[in-house]
Amino acid sequence: MNSKIGVLIFPAGEINSVELHDALSTCVNLRLYGASSVDRHGEYIFKNYISGVPYIRESNFLSEFNRIIKRHHIDVVIPTHDDIALFLAKEREHIKAKVLTADYKTALVCRDKKETYELFSEYPFCPKTYETLKEFPVFIKPRKGQGSVNAKCISCAEDIPPGICLPEYTICEYLPGHEMTVDCFTSRDGKLQAVLPRSRQRIFGGISVRGQTEAATGEIRKIAETINSKLSFLGLWYFQIRQDQEGNYKLLEISARCAGSMCLSRGRGVNLPLLSVYAAMGKDTEILENHYRLTVDRTLISRYKGDFEYNRVYIDLDDTVLINGRVNLQSIQFIYQCVNEKKQIILLTRHKADHADSAVDALQKHRISAGLFDEIIEIPFDIPKYTVIQPDGAIFIDNAFAERKSVYKHLGIPVFDVDGIEVLLDWRT
Repeated sequence: MNSKIGVLIFPAGEINSVELHDALSTCVNLRLYGASSVDRHGEYIFKNYISGVPYIRESNFLSEFNRIIKRHHIDVVIPTHDDIALFLAKEREHIKAKVLTADYKTALVCRDKKETYELFSEYPFCPKTYETLKEFPVFIKPRKGQGSVNAKCISCAEDIPPGICLPEYTICEYLPGHEMTVDCFTSRDGKLQAVLPRSRQRIFGGISVRGQTEAATGEIRKIAETINSKLSFLGLWYFQIRQDQEGNYKLLEISARCAGSMCLSRGRGVNLPLLSVYAAMGKDTEILENHYRLTVDRTLISRYKGDFEYNRVYIDLDDTVLINGRVNLQSIQFIYQCVNEKKQIILLTRHKADHADSAVDALQKHRISAGLFDEIIEIPFDIPKYTVIQPDGAIFIDNAFAERKSVYKHLGIPVFDVDGIEVLLDWRT
């Protein structure tokens, strides 16, 4: 019997799966897995990654999915896409693990904005909706869309997209004011335990890439409490609101899955994915929130896979491990990665030839243990570095082009400048 909780993120290539990974991968009482039907970014971050999962529309999906669950002792499945969440909610009884999503009725309402607005039509936070495009300005968006895809402000008849199928859209009043996302958490017994607003200050491709934590006003809390009372959530969920011309918040949409920018709530000490896993396992939960303001700005990050292997690293000291009198954090991260992977690390330096102290003294000055290295080789300027390198399974890291050129010319092993260390970093946890 496994003492750790097995958690499966599916699909594991979406943007919000990165947040789920970051929130759960360092939790020592979990075993984290990622799985996808189409390989995207998940294989670069999940140490335990499963590819080739059938699509949910395929007849063998449930049997294959349950086989994965059984083989890897999965206790909790976390869907990352609205359609997947809806499907898993519907098939909950046939899945051999707990599914971290709302019940099927709630998932249906969250997936269809028309259903959402009909459910909350009697409340003042529900925006005005229209059946036809006769009043302007209005805002149209697909009933089952996400990420602002095909959403548009219609200011006049000329703005109406040609050939639009209105039954597939919702037509709402135009809301010109401030927009926010509100992260929420519902305990295993249905209690609303967290209401965590965050502003959407910069949007890219429909995704908030810059945001800031905001105070949960009485108005926002009341909206959250009303939604929680009308629907049945388990764990994390969120809703989006925007102010009308009078400054009142109106509901845009509700979702019962993780959002990528929930990292802001986690940054205040509320790990919504982890709390949700505990709730799914029937455990009591408690919220501890740091009350400071936090801003996040996100951009693309590069992660790499190379077709070379190595078991020995030769790395320079000055301007490589140390830069401008300070420790190069990326170099240290890579060195410790090699320690974890039991790769041999040799410090190969000319430090003593150009400084009054030794390489060991320089390391000690910067509080770097000489024990990180399997060997420390100090050589004078008149001895080429390639002459002391054992090339089999080796790579070479040095800021000096002449050094890299000489090593590559004579030994033919991979050589890296300091900026190339990022190519060697393994983010899979």
